Amino acid sequence: MQKHTSVVAIYPGSFDPITTGHLDVIERGSRLFDRLIVSILHNESKSPLFSVEDRIEMLREAVSPFSNVEVDCFHGLLADYALTKKARVILRGIRAISDYENELQMALMNRRLQPGLETVFLLAGEAFSFISSRLVKEVISLGGNIAGLVPPLVEQRLRVRLHRPEKQT
Repeated sequence: MQKHTSVVAIYPGSFDPITTGHLDVIERGSRLFDRLIVSILHNESKSPLFSVEDRIEMLREAVSPFSNVEVDCFHGLLADYALTKKARVILRGIRAISDYENELQMALMNRRLQPGLETVFLLAGEAFSFISSRLVKEVISLGGNIAGLVPPLVEQRLRVRLHRPEKQT
């Protein structure tokens, strides 16, 4: 019988901002792995709405209920970062078949760079399959209601950042 070794997984992303879809993957991932590191990639090619520091702060608050989840950030190759964290698994969420095509390519490259690194895909929960950070930012910037699509703290920060007061009903 093999001795159980701790399985560390990394859930990478931009999380600009974190959505309830991300939180669904985090919650389910926290049950699958001994330790889950939610890590923000420093990506200069994107123009994020929030700084990495702001995103770390929002993520830490959002994942506080999960004792085995931590928040971090990294530069460079995910495969190299996973090695430094002793992670054996990359966790990714899939909303649609279009996500899968891109994710498959990255998973195969990561496996080529670090042969012991596996990628695990979790299908988005039905209630979250249409949510993306990009869409949330677009809807709120046009005055739409994003309640329930992001944690309340994130909604509040989006309103402040985009100068969108809450609509009175």
